[in-house]
Amino acid sequence: MTGVIPECFTTITNMSQKNKITEDELKGLSALVRDSVVHTSDLAEELNRRIVEPPGIPSTPVQRLINTISGMVYSIVRSSANLAGRGVEKSVDKLHLSFETRLSAAHKEAVQAVMNGILGDYLVEKKNPLAVYMEFRYAGKSFDTEPEAIRQTYPELNGNIILYVHGLCMSDNNWSRDNESQPELLAEKLNMTPVYLHYNSGLHISENGKQLNVKLGELVKAWPVPVEKLILITHSMGGLITRSACYYASDEQEQEPWLQLLDKVVFLGTPHHGSPLERMGNYVDYFLDATPFTRPFSRIGKMRSPGITDLRFGTITESDWKTHDRFEKRKDERLHIPLAENAEYYAVAALTGRKEDALKSRLLGDGLVPQDSALGIHDDPAKSLTFLPGHTRTFRNVSHFELLYNKRVWKQLELWLRP
Repeated sequence: MTGVIPECFTTITNMSQKNKITEDELKGLSALVRDSVVHTSDLAEELNRRIVEPPGIPSTPVQRLINTISGMVYSIVRSSANLAGRGVEKSVDKLHLSFETRLSAAHKEAVQAVMNGILGDYLVEKKNPLAVYMEFRYAGKSFDTEPEAIRQTYPELNGNIILYVHGLCMSDNNWSRDNESQPELLAEKLNMTPVYLHYNSGLHISENGKQLNVKLGELVKAWPVPVEKLILITHSMGGLITRSACYYASDEQEQEPWLQLLDKVVFLGTPHHGSPLERMGNYVDYFLDATPFTRPFSRIGKMRSPGITDLRFGTITESDWKTHDRFEKRKDERLHIPLAENAEYYAVAALTGRKEDALKSRLLGDGLVPQDSALGIHDDPAKSLTFLPGHTRTFRNVSHFELLYNKRVWKQLELWLRP
């Protein structure tokens, strides 16, 4: 079954193939453009108002008149944008519009994955057709968690499932490179059935964790043969979502069945204790909010998704964000969640530099995730994740995204995961 690389993995770099932009996709793009114009107008109007009538300084009738007139202009712009957007949607419905693009299906999906990583919560809230929803996939196609649908997807399968969970702004297509898929090769060597998770990485990590808990329960229950073993290979944010799913599956009274089948979990470049890039973004928010004149610009940065802001410290539970503004400047006050019991855990860190002991190399790590964060090491030892000796490894001269296909890394995974 896994001896042949699925078709979706061999077309990722093919830009000559033509694909249709569907009606729903046209509507979704139209809605995004419309909303962008509206939000830009809001920003420009607020900035104009603060310049004409500076806060704390008494305004004159002329200043108030200027702001009234400009407000009317911005209102017209917003109304025109909304009217044009509705016109496009009606035209698409009436004329069944679509057009061809030379982007491959995989490239279209890659763009959509990035959009959802940045604005995923917004797309879901607005019911935009471009929003991504969690599903299991294989060979680039989703399948229902029903026995017959699973059998159609996998003509040959067994009771050993290996699930791959991608990271922020990514999709299941990102697990391969140069027409080669390390996940497929690994599944074949381990005699396991490969399944890929596709999800909206812009949602809160805890939201995706709850969904994954439910979806895994459905998958195990619907699997056509008894599930004997479950292995999860996770990259970046995917590791946090997996830990969140384990947390919500670990009921004090009774564990979810899939958690009892969980055998091993591998974290590739997972920011267990957050990423400094998002912490820098939080500082930018703080400084832009500090003065009335720069405050309008903070709204741009605050458009980023909850999934991204959760990466500030590696937040995996709802209680850690539910009661406060996710953009406020706060210390790391997360509830410490240890690794779930009855499974083996492995962590891989990467260093873009060649010298492992260099301070700069350790702090920058793989370019996005510091080495300590990837290995679960915290300044407070009580908050560090406990990995068994020999269950962690750092690879030099490897970037965050190279963890997905680097052969040295995947050779180590094979050694760890072999029975």
